[in-house]
Amino acid sequence: MALRLIADFDLEKDVLPWLRVQQAASAAAGARGGGPGVLENNYECLRVLNVEQNRNIIYTYKDNKGNVFFGLYDYQTKQNEHLYTFEKDLQVVSCSVNREKTLLATSLVQAAKEGRSNELQPGSKCLTLLVEIHPINNVKVLKAVDSYIWVQFLYPHVESRPQRENHLLLLSEEKYIEQFHIQVVQEDGNRVVIKNSGHLPRERIAEDFVWAQWDMSEQRLYYIDLKKSRSVLKCIQFYADERFNLMFEAPLDISLSDSGFKLVNFGYSDLQDQEELSEHLTLCVFTNHTGSLCVCYSPNFDSWEQITYSVFYFHKGHSKTFTTTLGSVDSRVTKGITFLNLDYYVAVYLPGHFFHLLNIQHPDLICHSLFLTENSEVIDMLPHSPLQSLSGSLVLDSCSGKLYRAFLNQSYLLEFLWNSRLDCERMALLHCVLSCGQDPRRLEAKIIQWISENISACHSFDLIQEFIIASSYWSIYPETSNMDKLLPYSSLLTWDTEIPGITLVTEEIPLPLMKVHSFKGYWEKLNSNLEYVKYSKPHLHYNNSVVRREWHNLISEEKTGKRRSTVYVRNILDNAIKVISNLEAKNLEPRLTPLFQEEDNHQQLLIGLMVSELRDHLLRHLQGVEKKKIEQMVLDYVSKLLDLICQILEASWRKHNLHPWALHFNRQASAAEFAVFHIMTRILEATNTLFLPLPPESVQLFVTPWTVNHQAPLSVEFPKQEYWSFHTLHVILGVRCLPLHNLLHYIDHGVLLLTEAAVTRLMKDLDNTEKNEKLKFSIIMRLPPLTGQKICRLWDHPVSSNIISRNHVKRLLQNYNKQPWSSVMDKSSFSVEFLPLNYFIHILTDIESSNPALYAFEGHDNVDAKFVEEAALKHTSMLLGL
Repeated sequence: MALRLIADFDLEKDVLPWLRVQQAASAAAGARGGGPGVLENNYECLRVLNVEQNRNIIYTYKDNKGNVFFGLYDYQTKQNEHLYTFEKDLQVVSCSVNREKTLLATSLVQAAKEGRSNELQPGSKCLTLLVEIHPINNVKVLKAVDSYIWVQFLYPHVESRPQRENHLLLLSEEKYIEQFHIQVVQEDGNRVVIKNSGHLPRERIAEDFVWAQWDMSEQRLYYIDLKKSRSVLKCIQFYADERFNLMFEAPLDISLSDSGFKLVNFGYSDLQDQEELSEHLTLCVFTNHTGSLCVCYSPNFDSWEQITYSVFYFHKGHSKTFTTTLGSVDSRVTKGITFLNLDYYVAVYLPGHFFHLLNIQHPDLICHSLFLTENSEVIDMLPHSPLQSLSGSLVLDSCSGKLYRAFLNQSYLLEFLWNSRLDCERMALLHCVLSCGQDPRRLEAKIIQWISENISACHSFDLIQEFIIASSYWSIYPETSNMDKLLPYSSLLTWDTEIPGITLVTEEIPLPLMKVHSFKGYWEKLNSNLEYVKYSKPHLHYNNSVVRREWHNLISEEKTGKRRSTVYVRNILDNAIKVISNLEAKNLEPRLTPLFQEEDNHQQLLIGLMVSELRDHLLRHLQGVEKKKIEQMVLDYVSKLLDLICQILEASWRKHNLHPWALHFNRQASAAEFAVFHIMTRILEATNTLFLPLPPESVQLFVTPWTVNHQAPLSVEFPKQEYWSFHTLHVILGVRCLPLHNLLHYIDHGVLLLTEAAVTRLMKDLDNTEKNEKLKFSIIMRLPPLTGQKICRLWDHPVSSNIISRNHVKRLLQNYNKQPWSSVMDKSSFSVEFLPLNYFIHILTDIESSNPALYAFEGHDNVDAKFVEEAALKHTSMLLGL
């Protein structure tokens, strides 16, 4: 199923066998002593009472006389121990034990049995006791009142030495919270007793609250009080040095009744299912290590047809209210909504009806959260028993007595991704799977395989773009906090498509008012998030707009010969070299398409510029992070972008079993080559839109020499190595796969970028048939002038000779100063009958002889004098207007 629940504790497996062994041993001892032994215990009453900060679990059960037994399961040692027994038939409301397991606090009420006299103190409904259990000794009554009481020991984060003072919270149904300070001393060796038990200091820390939640891991108390009918959420942080601080106050736009009352994570009693404790109202606070603060709220159901729930993203400054329609109106909802904390996500579900996986790190776009209705098989696989989310990923099923660690099931979500049909589901699942962070290399390979099968399936977003951006983000995100504000998480900025089955209303909310001025740990991160919401508009996510502008400037300067300082350009190229070295160091596995050999200077400039701009961006906004660490993060991020592109290309080659040496211009393209060309075109489209770099020196191919007439190789020998860039390989595949008019269309619109290596290969491999001549000439005419001149020297053809001649003559005449007739004619050692041509030849000869080194003619092997004559005649006729 979508949720993976790993059982850390099971009453039936971890406690029940031990109890039976203890019972058998006691019975045997009683038989030997002639006594009755231990009475049969009522194990059906075995249930979990509380989970402490160290994950020790307190449970209770009764014998057939109704005597109440308390036991503890030690999470570290996996051992059980008996804590205390009350030889009265009572019902346990709450129970807690201190870290040293020397004190036990509990509150009990009269068991609901007819004809039973009150075994508590007269006039009291609930008895709250403090018991010395090391060894079992005195019992002190803390409260004997006519209202329910809940108890919870505080657990300081210092475990190195026994605590001389313990602190106990008492929460009353009368809506106040007190803290007791309990000093203990050791007597007669290891015996621990309460000091001054007749007068325990206490203080009231909250009043008039209607809801409270305990965070056992972080030792935080959240509660809501009503001020002028307005709900205000508050949080108290308890510290190891006996201090506690009110950390924040946050107004909540929810409707809570002053007569209502609900507690979350203060033990697990049957009382909490009573109507007076708001059976169907669900409200809980979730945090995680990134500084997020979410309040999840579901009101009482007024209708069984529609369910509404809200999530207040305080760390983002807005709330979202979701409304979903239940498909099966006749099936009465007997349980409320379940909210589970899954670190970067919150799961919201109603068994049998819907499942909503909310992205709490990036909640702005609804497409980044997964919503499934009862039509999905996922719904049937969710646990139907009510689950209670504890701190972190801990989840308690109080019905079965099991404690789980809850995770997203990466394997199942990946399988679900393959079968999904909606773009919104694909988007959400892609991010869910990547956030799991388990075995990223294997995960990326599976996602790439899925992308190759569904390359054209998504219409709302580009699969390759989203995968590259999201995977690169998650590769660097754990390195430091605030990266979610500085790096792009998605290729999309907006999402306008409705999600089937759910409607959404987003509202801005007041930010929490921090009540302290010095922050550490989680509070520092939360405060940073709140400061970002207050002051960072527009958002600070990095984009390549500056890189795009600067790259175009550099390319323009290169074309005009006005390149700026060599030091600046050298630093940019050095950045690219560092990225390539970093990538090669991280990827030692051999590839079918080995990387980084043929240089692509333009892509190197783009990589170097991106490194420079991203480094400056992070240095500006990441305060307190070492410059060296930031530089390495930048190298890792840009390397990851390039590596993902290479992985997609490599996977495509392997999938289609395409061998590098099979590529040749004189062979017909195979279906595999068409598929690879299509993938490369989509990669190029994706990177161009986001202005991302491509591997600058990307593909090393092994190419077997072929004869011109399609015969087998001339001799059996090892393939000759050739090194091609991404653009070179793309052009080669384009020439093989596309008709000429399509090929030229792709070139003219920038889809295919002609590289010198690709055109050189084309000129050498193709013979001079009429079709090939047309192709070659069309290609040469589209080359930049300097590259075109170099390529013409490789083509032994009259057309190339003509072009070379024209270029040479043009070059000679560019700086020509007209000379007197006599100075030229006297130097002629030959003449032709056609006087204009005779004069033209004299001019060219004079220019060449004036500076042989400068005007030396290159590539003359492919030049015919007749073509020089033809060029001169045409030039002369133009000058004379003939």
